[in-house]
Amino acid sequence: MDPDPVDPPIPVPDVPGGDAGARGLPRRDDLTLRQRAIVDASAAADVVLRTGVASIVATSMVPTTLASMLASVRDPSTSRTEHDHMRFYADLAGAHDPAVSFPAPTEPPRVSTRQANPVAEIIAHGRVENLRFESGFTAVNPAMRALCGGFTRNNVVRAQHWRHDDGPHPTLCVIHGFMGSPYLANGLFLSLPWFYRSGYDVLLYTLPFHGRRAERFSPFSGYGFFAHGFAGFCEGMAQAVYDFRSVLDYLEFTGVDRIALTGISLGGFTSALLASVEDRIQAVVPNVPVVTPDRTVDEWFPANKLVALQRRFARTDPALTEAAARYASPLNYQPLVPKQRRLIITGLGDRLAPPQQAEMLWEHWDRCAFHWFPGNHLLHVSQPDYLRRMTRFLREFMFD
Repeated sequence: MDPDPVDPPIPVPDVPGGDAGARGLPRRDDLTLRQRAIVDASAAADVVLRTGVASIVATSMVPTTLASMLASVRDPSTSRTEHDHMRFYADLAGAHDPAVSFPAPTEPPRVSTRQANPVAEIIAHGRVENLRFESGFTAVNPAMRALCGGFTRNNVVRAQHWRHDDGPHPTLCVIHGFMGSPYLANGLFLSLPWFYRSGYDVLLYTLPFHGRRAERFSPFSGYGFFAHGFAGFCEGMAQAVYDFRSVLDYLEFTGVDRIALTGISLGGFTSALLASVEDRIQAVVPNVPVVTPDRTVDEWFPANKLVALQRRFARTDPALTEAAARYASPLNYQPLVPKQRRLIITGLGDRLAPPQQAEMLWEHWDRCAFHWFPGNHLLHVSQPDYLRRMTRFLREFMFD
């Protein structure tokens, strides 16, 4: 297999990154003048992007925030509901047991497939199918089951599968970022046609509330993740884990015996969490991941103002909020994927998923393989460099 992927379809500056050292990511003085210039410029651009994304997130939070505020004014006892939700997830997180926090599917999915559109097959240069099946997920929190059970579109799981005609191959699963669900965009951004030509089957998984899983009248893909309060976000992550494990059941049924997982941003967060829940994953590569979303959102203006306002009206205990936020964090659980099969990728100029988030995961994951590039959340400067790093890393486990 050729170890060097083709150039990405989106031209990026050729400014090299590298692997983290013994003390972690490089300090500013360790960078060349050109690397510093790229990091500074990309960080400034990312702050603008972060403000735009935070505004969209804030828009999705407005109805829940207003409803919570009005309910608190009319009846102060209603703040007890939010407190009870927080306590529920904090208690689960306190057990540090992924089997309890994220129950496994009990029945295999009944998957239906159909040929994808011709453009997908042209891009992949091979056979492409769209998968769908009914989600078997039941909300972990009993108080959320009626709400979650009523999401008719979200409860249909969707994925796209690039398959070879000569039987199942080692499979690279990809999880997209927040609002970034289109299969074509993800396939091109990560040079997935090259991985396919190199011998991988590829599966692109759609997160809850994204793409065709978005509920009717959702203003944007991903709206539902933040539209139902803190408990809604927790259940969204729980369903993301549950439904992906059902996808693994399907792949295993079709004969796939080697699965690697990567994801970008929210997908990186999800892939890191799955590495602590699912032992059928041979290797995991979180890309620009967030690992403490509560702390990250606290830096996202204007969403952080709405979060603070909601907490004030709900009279939420900060310590309880922090404890509950650990429920969906990969930092709360020990990874099941062995250390030598973990690789983290981050951008030094990233301000949506700051590199400090990836460094926290690196510390929690026993200082595993860790690669950085001098770009931001969307402009992955020197992407061919990290694709080659990712290729060398995966080859030993997937094709040995």
